[in-house]
Amino acid sequence: QGRLVESGGGLVQEGGTLRLSCATPVDARTFRIRAWSWYRQTPGTERELVASIGPPGDTTYADSVKGRFTISRDNAVRAIYLQMNGLRPEDTDQYFCNTYTYPMLPWGQGTQVTVSS
Repeated sequence: QGRLVESGGGLVQEGGTLRLSCATPVDARTFRIRAWSWYRQTPGTERELVASIGPPGDTTYADSVKGRFTISRDNAVRAIYLQMNGLRPEDTDQYFCNTYTYPMLPWGQGTQVTVSS
């Protein structure tokens, strides 16, 4: 089985924007029926759930990103996205995608987001 592949991270100034992408290795049916999430983690800390999107497109967000981040999904290409606006230095982290519930897939490499003040 392939791995999750996250991309789109980078270095931006405070207030900037980034759009993260996640390519998933699952088949179309599996992708369509699962809820997917974005997580972030600083080395040495636990992963934090950032945003989730269910099969019908319902979304939930951590309070810290509500109103600034938008999660979306494209069932046709089996990908999920995270539009990040109004970035803050505290958003600096490694970002990962995975399913919202178990069983989860093996974690990918993630993509680094760094926000300078």
